Order: sequence, then structure tokens, then C-alpha cells
Amino acid sequence: MIEFCVYKENDAPAWNTFLATSKNGTFLFDRGFMDYHSDRFDDFSLMIFNEKKLVALFPANLSEDNILHSHAGLTYGGLVTGVNMTAALALIIFDELIKYLRENKIIQLHYKPIPHIYHRHPSEEDLHALFLVGARLNRSDISSAIQLGSSPKFSKLKKRGVNKAKKADLIISKSDEWARYWQVLAANLCRHNTKPTHSLAELRLLKCRFPNHIFLFAAHKQDDLLAGLVVFDCGRTIHIQYIASTEQGRNLGAVDAIVSHLVSLYDQRDWLDFGISTTDQGRSLNVGLSRQKEMYGARTIVYQHYLLNL
Repeated sequence: MIEFCVYKENDAPAWNTFLATSKNGTFLFDRGFMDYHSDRFDDFSLMIFNEKKLVALFPANLSEDNILHSHAGLTYGGLVTGVNMTAALALIIFDELIKYLRENKIIQLHYKPIPHIYHRHPSEEDLHALFLVGARLNRSDISSAIQLGSSPKFSKLKKRGVNKAKKADLIISKSDEWARYWQVLAANLCRHNTKPTHSLAELRLLKCRFPNHIFLFAAHKQDDLLAGLVVFDCGRTIHIQYIASTEQGRNLGAVDAIVSHLVSLYDQRDWLDFGISTTDQGRSLNVGLSRQKEMYGARTIVYQHYLLNL
């Protein structure tokens, strides 16, 4: 018998314990991460039981128009399942989930599967279940990822950048200069009329909560911080974001040197994910941004969104 329980604050230990041994969860689903912006979302995460045993988590939030979202505060957020999850059980869970949502007057489900590069073990039962229940693919974002150890090599231009950085004696290392780096990032994003998803205070809070998962890597020339990027260590996949550089850093190949450093540092992992290069719900590709990532040897994966009318 399948049962659904809406997550409550005192469920955090059970939630996080299950997450730690799941086959497709990352630390982004830890309640310490999800709840940092709990004031912005009406959390409606579900804990799913089969015969009284916890078998899946569904990070989600409910909007005012009675639409359930794979948590809108996360890049992805489909079913998080245990290693014993089977295809047959997943199909039953989806059928029961639809009944449960209808009983709770929820009119639509927005579902964001966890991209396969974040799975510890194959976990795409939900994709087939979505097909069977008639869900519609309504957004497909392009991301670029390096398959560590076997991707195409850096382009000549990127290799030249790495060599420039070496000749200039740039130092690449982890850094705690978050405030200083945030000024570089803000200046970069301002040129494109955008701002970071996280505030500096939020990222510092998350770094404090997850010191072994969140890092700032920076390139220095003596005391000058020339470039940096933020790493989210998600196990087999390293996700990087917030790449920024000063003008001097761009001239000296500072970002190229940091990416090269990460490829070597994390060579025992599987993927280095640069994140999405699309806007307008996936319909518009930033060709220049995508090409920059591809010159590091990254190739395309997709972050999908599904819509199911209930």
C-alpha cells in the first residue's frame, strides 16, 4: 500500500538519512539546503511509503494557484528513490501520486527529473512513468558537461589560455574570499543586466552548512583576485557556476586555468557540469556561452521539465 506524507520539520532526520543512501539524490535535497529559502516557497514535499517503509522522496512546493512544482527553488527535483526501487513500483507510485494530488485539489504538476549525470545508479523510472500518464515535455534546457577522463580535449584557444596563465604565474586554489569575489561576479553580471541567483549572504550560509560540498576556486596574481567560480560537489558530478573574471584575468586566461585545474583535481569523478546555456524556457540558446563550454571539451546534456494536467 502506497502512502504519502507531507514533509514536516521534525521529519528532517528521516528525510536526510534516506537521501544519503538514495540512488539519485544530491546534497541539494538535504533539508539544510532546501530550507534556506523556505520563506519564499510553500513547501509541499512528500515522503512516500510502501507497506510502511520509506521508498522515495519528492521535493516540491505548492503555488497559490494549486500547482505542484518539483521544487521551484532547485534546478532539478524529481523523485529521489532508494536503491531497491523497481520500474514496476515506480509506475504504481506515479499512479497513486496522481490520485493523491487530485484528492488534494491540485490541478497541475510541474516535474523536473534529476539529470542522469547526477544519478549514482540508473534512476529513470520516472521518465517512463511520465510518458505513461501523458505528461508533456514543456521545457528542455541545454547544459554542457565534460565527461572526465574521456571528453574531447581543450580547444587550441583554451590551451593557449592555460599556457598564458602558467607564464603569468597565476595561482589557482580554493579561496575564502567570497566578498571580494562577489564584487568581480557582480561587475560581470551587471554588463548583462542580471544578478546572481544566490545573494552573498545566502551562499555564505550554505557554505557554512555544507563545507565539504561548496567551494570557491580562484585565480590570483600576487594579491589580485583575477577570476573565480563556485563548485557544488554532488558526488560523481561536479557542478560549476558563477564563473567570472576581471579584464586582466580574461587577458591572462585565468578562467581557462581554473577549469583545467578542476579537470585534474576531480579526475576520479565522472562529470564536470557547467550548467545551462538557454533562456526563454529553453527555447533560446546562448550560442556564444555554449561554445565557450564546448571548447573545454564539454558536450550537451538536457535538463527537462514536464507538465501534467490533473
